[in-house]
Amino acid sequence: MSDSNKPRISSARETMDTLMEMSNLLNTGLDTDTFATCVRLCESGVNPEALALVLKELRRESAAIKNDENTS
Repeated sequence: MSDSNKPRISSARETMDTLMEMSNLLNTGLDTDTFATCVRLCESGVNPEALALVLKELRRESAAIKNDENTS
């Protein structure tokens, strides 16, 4: 990595750290890797509201499957 990229990388890391902190304060339940993936998807043009709905649905389905497994 060249020295000219270090400030930009440091700034990007600080931004991600701040966004992750906000995510934690909002109790999103997203781990760092999942959150980073969501940010990259949004940066690539995915609609954030649609992404949030998908995540909610996946959590709901996962909970239903776990519930079914526990009652079987």
